[in-house]
Amino acid sequence: MLPSGGPESNVFPSTDDTFFASVNDVRVVKYAGSDTGFVNFSFASPLRTPQFCDGTTDPQKGNICGRALGLAHDYTRKKLVIADAYQGLREVGPEGGLATLLSNSAGGRRYKWLDGLDVDQTTGKIYFTDASATYNLSQSLQSISTGDATGRFIEFDPNTGIARVLVSTGLQVPGGVGTSLDGSFVLYSEFGGNKITKYYLTGPKANTRELLLNIPGPTNIKRLPSGNYWVAVNNRSSGTNVPTGVKIDKFGKILLTIPFVVPYSGATNFITEVHEHRGKLYIASIYQLQGVIYTLPDKLSEALD
Repeated sequence: MLPSGGPESNVFPSTDDTFFASVNDVRVVKYAGSDTGFVNFSFASPLRTPQFCDGTTDPQKGNICGRALGLAHDYTRKKLVIADAYQGLREVGPEGGLATLLSNSAGGRRYKWLDGLDVDQTTGKIYFTDASATYNLSQSLQSISTGDATGRFIEFDPNTGIARVLVSTGLQVPGGVGTSLDGSFVLYSEFGGNKITKYYLTGPKANTRELLLNIPGPTNIKRLPSGNYWVAVNNRSSGTNVPTGVKIDKFGKILLTIPFVVPYSGATNFITEVHEHRGKLYIASIYQLQGVIYTLPDKLSEALD
């Protein structure tokens, strides 16, 4: 059982079932196996105290406690990289504890609401989203309802310590990020913009972007070893959200669609991530008490990587 709700993101550093999750009361916890369960691993804020922060669901405590959202592993440097909504871009080693600050601003502006990230394993560069320049995480519903388009897409190079803004205008609540296998491009989603964009890093199209896919309410993007991706999607068009996992290839072709009506049905029960690992789907949600693991029937499991 998770020590707190709202597991926004999961990351698996190995081929076993050990994984890390960013939960609602600001901690990053580690699943250490069925005998041990979840244990505390890391936190992002130097001001955090267990007495004040553990078990909290109060978004107004974010400036003190932090709120880890996006997670990714840098396998070369053996670091867990964390996008904390309030405490900036951070990383922590295998020992856990307080995560070290990598960056808290880019382009002369402090981050307002860091969200999703991924690490390009070919270069070590980190790609992440700053969801808004106007609203923070506690004001997320306002950012969506007003059509806020002040988000940014950013690159950070841990070798130089430089954060470079790649896209600075027109992004409507950008969230998930997914790098490519060969480092030639990176994908980012816009929850408010209902789309996924491909940003080219190398080749004749380097430093340009193009629409990959129009899709309702996309959040985190998780790349598979095959080079395909799972996208967590929240279709709110009917007034009642239908949380869905959508598997796509690098060209934006939809390969598989799985609705998760139970237990995520309802207008506010958004899912934030679909992560495939060892024949199972791990579903994360910023609002639910805990994540859900789906073991699919044989007919569907054949479509997994």
